[in-house]
Amino acid sequence: MHPSGESVSEHQPLLSSTPQVQYQSVQHDQDLRRGSIQTLPDLQRLPSHASVSYVRPPKTSRPPPFYGNLPTSKQLLLRPIECIPAVVLGLLLNLLDAISYGMITFPVNTAIFADFGPAGISMFFVSCIIAQLVYSCGGSAFDGVNGSMMIEVVPFLHIMAERIIEAVGEEKPDIVIASTVVAFAISSILTGVAFFLLGTLKLGSLIEFFPRHILVATIGGVGWFLVATGIEVSARLDEDLQYTLPMLRHLFLDSHTFALWFSAFMVAILLRVIQRSIHSPMLVPLFFMGLPLAFYAVVFVAGLDVDQVRDDGWIFPLVDDSLPFWHFYTYFDLALVDWRAVLNTIPVMLALTFFGVLHVPINVPALGVSTNMDNVDVNRELVAHGISNALSGCFGAVQNYLVYTNSLLFIRSGGNSRLAGIMLAGATAVLWMAGPWIVGYIPVMVVGSLIFHLGLDLLKEALVDTWNSVHYLEYITICVIVCSMALLGFVEGIFIGIMTACLFFVLQNANRSQTIRARYTGQIIRSTVRRLYRQQQFLNQVGSQIQVVKLQGYLFFGTINQVERTIREMIAEGNDDNKSGSWHDTPIRFLVLDLQLVQGLDFSAAEAFVRIRRLLLAKQVFMILCNVSPQSDEERALKKAGVWDDNMEYNGLKCFEHLDDALEWCENVLLRSYFLKKPQHPIPMTSSLAMTTNSTVVDIHPFMNSPRHQMLSRAVQQAAHEIVKTHANLTQPTLILTKSLGELARTTDQQPGPDVTVDFFHRLGHYFERWACEKGQVIWQKDDDCGYLLVLEQGSLRSLMPFNDKQEEAVVETILPGTIVGELGLFTSSRSHVQKRTRSLVADQASVLWKLTQCQFEQMVQDDPLLANQFVRLTLHYSIERQENMTKYAFHLLH
Repeated sequence: MHPSGESVSEHQPLLSSTPQVQYQSVQHDQDLRRGSIQTLPDLQRLPSHASVSYVRPPKTSRPPPFYGNLPTSKQLLLRPIECIPAVVLGLLLNLLDAISYGMITFPVNTAIFADFGPAGISMFFVSCIIAQLVYSCGGSAFDGVNGSMMIEVVPFLHIMAERIIEAVGEEKPDIVIASTVVAFAISSILTGVAFFLLGTLKLGSLIEFFPRHILVATIGGVGWFLVATGIEVSARLDEDLQYTLPMLRHLFLDSHTFALWFSAFMVAILLRVIQRSIHSPMLVPLFFMGLPLAFYAVVFVAGLDVDQVRDDGWIFPLVDDSLPFWHFYTYFDLALVDWRAVLNTIPVMLALTFFGVLHVPINVPALGVSTNMDNVDVNRELVAHGISNALSGCFGAVQNYLVYTNSLLFIRSGGNSRLAGIMLAGATAVLWMAGPWIVGYIPVMVVGSLIFHLGLDLLKEALVDTWNSVHYLEYITICVIVCSMALLGFVEGIFIGIMTACLFFVLQNANRSQTIRARYTGQIIRSTVRRLYRQQQFLNQVGSQIQVVKLQGYLFFGTINQVERTIREMIAEGNDDNKSGSWHDTPIRFLVLDLQLVQGLDFSAAEAFVRIRRLLLAKQVFMILCNVSPQSDEERALKKAGVWDDNMEYNGLKCFEHLDDALEWCENVLLRSYFLKKPQHPIPMTSSLAMTTNSTVVDIHPFMNSPRHQMLSRAVQQAAHEIVKTHANLTQPTLILTKSLGELARTTDQQPGPDVTVDFFHRLGHYFERWACEKGQVIWQKDDDCGYLLVLEQGSLRSLMPFNDKQEEAVVETILPGTIVGELGLFTSSRSHVQKRTRSLVADQASVLWKLTQCQFEQMVQDDPLLANQFVRLTLHYSIERQENMTKYAFHLLH
């Protein structure tokens, strides 16, 4: 029956024209930049009564130009004007980052670097300008990308400065300063060399093998460092924050100190409360641009003296106006550098390089998805990062990276062009040359609250967002790393975290084997549904569009890449010159991932399923998961990663409890094209599919010239030639016998002879008797005598077999109209020896059957031996193919 309750004929679609379930796009992809999680562009939602088709999101582009159809020369003059709004926004974001990041580039709470806030801002601007020029002049594949220093590198810079102070001594400030700035520059060059080598050698994929939860934990350690730095900057401490009782008394019992840092902390909390109601990406920059205005408004309304407020620590000290913008270059005196102290910072440089390299594979793909840029080359972006960081180090500045959030805001505000990026670099250079005088008018609360905001965001991402989303051993690793970084230091924390992860990895993955156990196509393994012969022949031709990948073992960050690589090879199209490839040779429509032997999966593997699904969605391939036990660890991990949700089905994703159900659904969708495209058959046909699962209308012909569509068309045309032309006025059981064995007779006999004419089936029908069964009626049970065979006219049957000592039964086959069941037992039985049934048979629906008993068969042998022999030959030929399908399916289950 049709899901709507109507009867289904051979000329009707197999699947309902009204979708039972709507698909949706991928839920989200985490962006670790600044602890934010950016939602991927949702695909267009479909109306509830429309056929499901795939809709790609529109390309991100600049707003329509205001200059219309002016001549090209005038357009060139007016294009910079079009970029001004985006440039102004980008400039404000750079200024805001410079005030927060650049201000704390040096540990300003120490006596030597107390006045180095302006120098840090200048170094930030230089690094930002270099990165912007490299990316906008062709280094990056993105037209409107932004690059600058990231807050995450600040802890490593502070550790370098502190180690140099320890090695040289505070009594030699000139040597400390010269050694520190040189160490910063060398670390930038070292980072650039690492980026460049990885990109040039095409080794960007190696970064994917690093456990994601280690990076999340490291970012959590950075978050704690930022919270501590926020307290140091806001409270105007003269030393590093120490976890001692005197320090705690000073912070909490000194009313003035408490008011300084706690007010900034509460401003950060206020912003987080506002973010719960307002989700605009412009909220944070507008909030911190308006905060200084609100601060000075309170000062003037209260009638306070600005100089006194500055002396009390609420505003940063004034900067010497005579200092030029390039003043920080005067600190580079190689004659004063203590090279032994610089060598002591090498481990920190390596840790900073390692930490920075891990960000590119996160920010680049995330920006590519958000801007709908497919196939972004990570290696190219690594080369661009290498050039920009090496140049930044040569110019005495700090590291720089692609900034996801700033880039996305810049592009969406009209900056999606290389011209806009170059203009932003020029505007930033002008701001840098204006000098650091603005520092003396910035409220400490602004910088402190921004640092608190960023730190709380990163801590939330590491410790809150991962709760119940990762394996408990992975979460323990995250907590260990964060605590180790807070108490021991960043380098020590990373080392302890890697050792902990290795230990847990050994515990989780001892004696694991290959992830992919086997691969099959729909031609090799078929569902256990017993179908008409012509449907079987059609599926034999197009079954290669069904690919089954059987996974096994524990899926983790090291082995899931094998699965991704295999799937990419399946859908590889080759290049423009050479079209040979897996996709053109064997195009697929369904990828069935069998998780029956999977023992678990970690956070990285669960996220990989989201990437695999997005990859398949781009090629119009259904991702089908089967054998995922309800309430299992695998199901929870996949749901938490956003692969699917209890309340909806996403676009391009189906989930089944068993592999047989998945194969049956795929075959049903393929057969839909057969019934929609084949010539009209003169014989009315009852439902030919068991609609055992909710079906969804799928547009399987979105591209008429695709390899998949061409394969289906050829198979339909070939199957159409095998239809036996019969008369529309045939009665039962002649009609059902013609339908069941007609095409098979024509296939086994190259020329239809007198034995396979309508008269043949008419004479054969005299030996059958009609039998009607109610739904749920037991037709025969295991170990009953094989006294007859059945031909199903309408309804459906289930063949059951016990699978345990309790005699609980499982469905082995589904029998559909037009098929024969029980033939082997009948043909091998005799008067002296009767075979026993090996399985039970139950009516799944109210059914009409035609029975051939042992007595009637023996009578046929005596009356018309030629008729009996031809009938046995045709029926056994049908049984051979069915048994072959069952054998292949059983082999798959056992292996």
